[in-house]
Amino acid sequence: MKLREVKELLNARVLTGEEHLDEDVYVACGCDLMSDVLRYAKEDGILLTGLVNKQVFNTVDMANMHSIVFVRSKVPGEELLEMAEDIDMLIMTTDYPLFESCGILYHNGLKGAIPKNEL
Repeated sequence: MKLREVKELLNARVLTGEEHLDEDVYVACGCDLMSDVLRYAKEDGILLTGLVNKQVFNTVDMANMHSIVFVRSKVPGEELLEMAEDIDMLIMTTDYPLFESCGILYHNGLKGAIPKNEL
């Protein structure tokens, strides 16, 4: 799935990294617990979260992910958006809650980060 399709499906607004919208994403991780993100996230996946703090950006960067969708209309502050630009990260925000956002993407073919054999 292209990140542009994620944007359209979630009626999301791009905050940084619009130039990445034509890149592919194969898995998503919907999570507010950053230790789980480090455990289960896949490289080049997309994180959906309601947390808006520096640890989210650091975790995503450490996990080699390059995209975040903040749910429930959350918007990071200017300092965090500048940090995202510095590490070349696509940041979007959607009005949908986490559960619905993940459901919409899953229903449209985006897979989860945890393999079924690990559930």
